[in-house]
Amino acid sequence: MIILERFEGDIAVLETDEGTLNISRYALPEEACDGDVLAFSDDCWSIDREKTNERRAAMRSRMRRLIKKK
Repeated sequence: MIILERFEGDIAVLETDEGTLNISRYALPEEACDGDVLAFSDDCWSIDREKTNERRAAMRSRMRRLIKKK
């Protein structure tokens, strides 16, 4: 899974299974934002909306469980 970690100026920092990858911010879709799951196909980056939504839902669920434990 490839996740957009953050932007540093014109660089997008991606988190991959093998570590981090830095690419040009302009290689990504304009609407890409932190936490998006990305796919690379046919020399083009895209946002995997389904996996992004699943990941965000799982993170919200974990946060709710953590908050309840306190």
